[in-house]
Amino acid sequence: MRNFFKAAALFLSTTSLLACAPSQNNEQIVNIYSERHYDIDQVLYDQFEAETGIKVNVIQSSADDLIVRMQNEGADTSADVLIVADAGRLERAKALDLLQSFQSNTLNNNVPANLRDDERFWYGLTTRARVIVYHVDRVNPSELSTYEDLTSSKWNKRLVMRSSTSLYNQSFTSAYYAINGEAKTLELIRGLVANLAQDPRGNDRDQARFVASGIADVAIMNTYYLGRMLTSSDAAEKEVAEKIGVFFPNQLTTGTHVNISGAGISKYAKNRANAIKLLEFLSSEKAQGDFANVNFEYPVNPRVEANDLLKSWGSFKAQNVNLSVLGEFNAKATMLMNEGGWR
Repeated sequence: MRNFFKAAALFLSTTSLLACAPSQNNEQIVNIYSERHYDIDQVLYDQFEAETGIKVNVIQSSADDLIVRMQNEGADTSADVLIVADAGRLERAKALDLLQSFQSNTLNNNVPANLRDDERFWYGLTTRARVIVYHVDRVNPSELSTYEDLTSSKWNKRLVMRSSTSLYNQSFTSAYYAINGEAKTLELIRGLVANLAQDPRGNDRDQARFVASGIADVAIMNTYYLGRMLTSSDAAEKEVAEKIGVFFPNQLTTGTHVNISGAGISKYAKNRANAIKLLEFLSSEKAQGDFANVNFEYPVNPRVEANDLLKSWGSFKAQNVNLSVLGEFNAKATMLMNEGGWR
């Protein structure tokens, strides 16, 4: 019996120590809620895991679904990092009190001020330009100049665009509103809609297909889609992209619209230090080079060059706005798009 009590006391003592010990697993993981769905992201996560020993767990869904999920989970969320493909959605997450401000000299050095939140709630990881694309056999690039010029009568029934529900188009309109005000924004929207060859439909790749097939001659789309199409293993997709040229609008005026994929840290992150390490890694020259060369996105890190394919399209002047305005003016932009008939 005496031996039994000794064994029981030893068991209880050991159990108590284990209960009080910090969880090694919790200290060596980082949980990501991500809208991105690219192979290169997982490659980079694997590299980060190999270099740091911090295991990366990823849950993927749309930006809006992830934001709603974080709202519903509250303090019980497992999310440490939120990654989405639109600065406006990061601003929305910030406004909903889902993110926390954090300090990182590394991120401040790697990400320019206009591509990060001025209160340090989120940072850009990659950029993409929203350009005018055209059919190389039917449009001379000398005919192109600005987004505003697409409202002129010469483009009547020659333009295609995605719908107003597209995050990219909402952010495009938000930035335009921030620069030009309500009257000019509404004028632009009405002019673009008047010149549509068909009702807005499809994604960015579809806009390229519509132009290649002759439904339209020009479209508005993001650069990285065309880069991915030109290097695709799908022969049909590559054939479409080879018929498409890239034009950077508004180079003599306000500049071409850009947006980001970016990330913030959850307000209730259980692995905050690991989350900061991950974002610092993703902003590093090595990771930025991989984003650029594999996914044809422009790096945010100013010390990293764009991919050769993107450089072949030429350099360009971007709009001089802090991307926080994409969230600030999203509701106004959406209202103007509806008023202007952009369906």
